[in-house]
Amino acid sequence: MIQLTLLFFVCIFSTFSASIQVQTTGPRLNNDKTYKYFYTTEVLIDRPRGSVQDSVGFKISSDVDVSLVWRNPANKDDQLVRFEMKNIKVESVTERPQNKDIFTGTNAAKILGDNYMKSLQRPFLVQWSFGKVKSFFSYQDEPTVLLNMKRGLASLFQIQLNPGSVSEVDVSGNCKVNYETRQNQVTKVKDIASCKISKTGFSTYNKVTGTSNKGTSSTIYILDDNFIKSALAEENHVLTLNAYNAVAGKIVCKQKLELKSTQSGPKETPGKQIGTVIKAVDPKYVQFPLVADPIKSDCKSCPSLLQHWQVNRKHFEPQNLSKAEAARSFLSLIQSLRRAKKSDILKLLKSEKEDVLPQLVDAITFAQTSESLAAMLEFLDFTNGSRPLLQERFLYACGLASHPNEQMLKALIAKSKGTIANQEIRETVVIIIGALIKRLCQSGICDHPSVLEAKKLIIEGLEKAEKPADIKNHLLALKNAILPEGVPLLLRYAESGEGPVSSIAISALQKYDTTFINDEVKKAMNRIYHQNYKIHEKTVRTTAADIILNNNPSYMDIKNLLLSIGDLPMEMNKYMLSVFQDILQFEMPASKLIRQVLKDMRVHNYDRFAKTGSSSAFSGYVTRGLDSSSTYSLDILYSGSGILRRSNMDIFLYSKNTELHAIQVVIEAQGIESLIAATADEGEEDLESFAGMSAILFDVQLRPVTFFQGYSDLMAKMFSATGDPISVVKGLVLLTDHSETIQLQSGLKANAEFQGGLSIDISGGMDFSLWYRESKTSVNNRGAVVITGNITVDSGFVNAGMETRLESESSFDFVTTVKFSSYPFLVCMQMDKGAVPLRQYITKYESLPYGKSYISRKRRVQMVAGSELPLHQENSNMCRQVIAEQDSSPDSWF
Repeated sequence: MIQLTLLFFVCIFSTFSASIQVQTTGPRLNNDKTYKYFYTTEVLIDRPRGSVQDSVGFKISSDVDVSLVWRNPANKDDQLVRFEMKNIKVESVTERPQNKDIFTGTNAAKILGDNYMKSLQRPFLVQWSFGKVKSFFSYQDEPTVLLNMKRGLASLFQIQLNPGSVSEVDVSGNCKVNYETRQNQVTKVKDIASCKISKTGFSTYNKVTGTSNKGTSSTIYILDDNFIKSALAEENHVLTLNAYNAVAGKIVCKQKLELKSTQSGPKETPGKQIGTVIKAVDPKYVQFPLVADPIKSDCKSCPSLLQHWQVNRKHFEPQNLSKAEAARSFLSLIQSLRRAKKSDILKLLKSEKEDVLPQLVDAITFAQTSESLAAMLEFLDFTNGSRPLLQERFLYACGLASHPNEQMLKALIAKSKGTIANQEIRETVVIIIGALIKRLCQSGICDHPSVLEAKKLIIEGLEKAEKPADIKNHLLALKNAILPEGVPLLLRYAESGEGPVSSIAISALQKYDTTFINDEVKKAMNRIYHQNYKIHEKTVRTTAADIILNNNPSYMDIKNLLLSIGDLPMEMNKYMLSVFQDILQFEMPASKLIRQVLKDMRVHNYDRFAKTGSSSAFSGYVTRGLDSSSTYSLDILYSGSGILRRSNMDIFLYSKNTELHAIQVVIEAQGIESLIAATADEGEEDLESFAGMSAILFDVQLRPVTFFQGYSDLMAKMFSATGDPISVVKGLVLLTDHSETIQLQSGLKANAEFQGGLSIDISGGMDFSLWYRESKTSVNNRGAVVITGNITVDSGFVNAGMETRLESESSFDFVTTVKFSSYPFLVCMQMDKGAVPLRQYITKYESLPYGKSYISRKRRVQMVAGSELPLHQENSNMCRQVIAEQDSSPDSWF
């Protein structure tokens, strides 16, 4: 029985082995023969769904002679192969009329030049073992771009006759490759994302304003007697702006190798060692890695920094900042600054007038080079208190930098330890250090010495701070840094702090991810909201409720919050009711659990859900698309006397499962009840008169702005008020900043650059009239955005590329009017989104070194109508009454 079983397994194994053809040898060249191949490689650039006919690019073709130089006597599959390119042509990749074809009337010798032509025709050697390119030999003095092209041709001979996945080195780097075999065909699929190669470039830290690159690569080999008869390779790269897929481009690189004939060739060179054989063939041959070398490209035709500035200076004047030309000039100036030296930047700074210097400081800081940073640090003198506006603009640009480095953080740490004459600037330095910590941690260097030092600076600074101003400043820095080790400190100040300190601490906790809001934090938030140990301000309590509701609340958490409605101050009752209604209407994560709780009639009854008041919370969509969406939320909390306590407007952007807190503007007021002989709410009887504004811009908390503080300051500003808004943020911001070099499998390199510039002006104001018994708060947002995507392939002898540009101007206003001439007060909130023009430009081009060029331009303009964003129905009813009263009021007394 055992013998029969063994026999059965032997038969099965023999049958199975016979069905799988495992190759134990690789492709071999025959002695004394030359294999005549025809080789073409082409590169095309276009939009992702563009047609080949509309693409730009070029094609290089040649005859390739492949012959055996030497075979290892000890291993017949170890071969030294000679490659020689002949009859080289450079042609258009698409058919065009002769007057639009830049290659008409020219030839490869003229395009390449004598030196390039001779270098490309010089033979190169490859050690080919079992189908793998083990070594690559060429001449030392060859231009890098041509050497890379030869590497691309050699990499096409990188083949494996057995199926399976391997790591393989070719011109693209060390990549994961999967082989599939079928009869006389081998298919190779390369995982481009896995390729390890030295890269230059940078990208924006947040995916919402970043880009995506989807790459594919496959090669199909047709074999004849285990030798390559033909090879067809295609590589695709699609680069897309995440937030707006219309700004996108596609690079297609193709290679084709076809065996035309076989002829008698040179005799095999005798020898036992490959090194000896190579010296015998030509001692000038040098071994190079098969992976492509980087290519340094200098812009020879680009204007100098001063020349560029003189042409674009007018767009940086304050009155032009809300126009698209300002953002477009800002992006082009950054490119010029990245090529400039420190001395040139300093010369420009010292020669300019005060009206454009703030915008120039924005651009220089966002250039984010060591030269530009050194120039700014030398130009700005923090010790004498002069030019605080320029210092503030420099610091905010550092905080919003797309790819900051340790050098920038070290500079700010040094400034914080030195003498800073202006107290507001000193505060801003600490706040921005917190923002840099977060961004450097996101880039994976959270444990670097400079980042650790900055963390220590904030944590120890908060622990040692005694003055309320210092405590608030370090809390704002911690709010930007979002350090896990800062949670216990924030809890302490949130629970035991007074007034603004408690408010800032709890708003900092609001920024933390759900993973950091553990049971301990939730218990503290419940204690604050339900006032278990002490009385807290309404603004602190409502923020505590928001943290609970947005971080996986339990059934009892929600039930207790709902049961509290009715026992709260009147306006807080209405506000909390609006919060729950907004969660249900907007289908937020907590909505399902809230619906379960509302099945309990002790919670869900008329008495609880019929509370009146003016406070509200509402969320909605600004835009909603396939690639991205944006939402707005507006929270208004009033005091029991009807005076604004806090107004909070947020705009969030979403793309690629990532969130970006684009804008937050918070207007807060307290202690104003005495002006209308009203009674302050519980816990707020002794608050000092105060009004101010706080802003978050692209996830960075800025230094708050104070409208007035104290009764005397209030009265002075009330009688001198002009009603003009106070500027909170004004300047130029680099939203998207992506630069990437893509190594193509043909050996050529593509460069992709995406940039997005924003010119922004956020202002706010609070107008209070005792005569008309009316208060009005406003937040005005004005701006223009320009996004460019530029993809080029510059071989040194042919240049092809495509630029996509999107331009738009927009406005977004939020106005709250309160009429307290009668009770209940009338409150009207209006959120207006202005008309948005969208202009898209696509430019494609090809050019030769001696001036011949082809350019194609297309333009599309679209107008998106403005609208008033919807809020709840009660607000609409009140606005009708407020507007009716304003219309009926006489313009004058006579």
